[in-house]
Amino acid sequence: MHARNGRGATAAARTRRVSLTAVLDEFFFIFAGAAAVWLAWLVLTETFHFGWVGIAFLIAFWAILAYLALPRLHRILTTVYVPDYFIGRARTSDGLLGDPINLAVRGPEARLHETMAAAGWTRADPVTLRSSWGIIASTVTRKSYERAPVSPLFLFGRMQDFAYQQEVAGNPAKRHHVRFWRTPEGWLLPGGARVDWLAAGTFDRAVGLSLFTLQVTHRIDADTDVERDHVVRTVLGAGTGARLEVLRDFSTGYHSRNGGGDSIRTDGDLPVIDLDGAAA
Repeated sequence: MHARNGRGATAAARTRRVSLTAVLDEFFFIFAGAAAVWLAWLVLTETFHFGWVGIAFLIAFWAILAYLALPRLHRILTTVYVPDYFIGRARTSDGLLGDPINLAVRGPEARLHETMAAAGWTRADPVTLRSSWGIIASTVTRKSYERAPVSPLFLFGRMQDFAYQQEVAGNPAKRHHVRFWRTPEGWLLPGGARVDWLAAGTFDRAVGLSLFTLQVTHRIDADTDVERDHVVRTVLGAGTGARLEVLRDFSTGYHSRNGGGDSIRTDGDLPVIDLDGAAA
């Protein structure tokens, strides 16, 4: 009798979890995505004509498709098929799998900032309207912008805490950059290792269009291990006393694509930089 009552209580609890608000939220979320795609189609088919007006409408169609319809569509689909737990990849704001997590750090935030500065890295500006316009202007005019912002990627359900970069030859289209996320309190890596920070280091090689959303974005170099090793080499060579531990075969080596559609490949090793004993 008690077991039967227990099963009944469990079934009732499961029934109560489905709320009308959640159902309506999902409905309007999907409806908004479908409406955005339909709007893009109408702009293309009902208003496009050859000539300057047609070009303007074609640009409007691309903007609606790239910055409204496709991102919304990806958000709908990725909530279904992309795992919402740590798998060694960051995620884009659209929910797509982003850059590989290829570096970890132990140590307090202040020591991390001191070490990156000593290693010759520049902290990137946060993404604001002003900084976004600054990187657009610097890219078009090919003027240096050493503190140019990096696009947001998400880990543990939040955007990177900060990012560092090294511009190459004063060209804003090419740069080394690495994003950092603080790990949640008490969180352990798969396998049980404790770290304070996880990071994703990649190299921007050019400016282009995203394969998945058609948005203007930086294209990264496929060999992310080279950039990972560059970050490690500069930090260890800065004379701060940082130590290195490598978790071999932390993840299976793989070839894949990031959120912009760029090919990426890695051997699966995870370097762990220990700053706890580094000199301030």
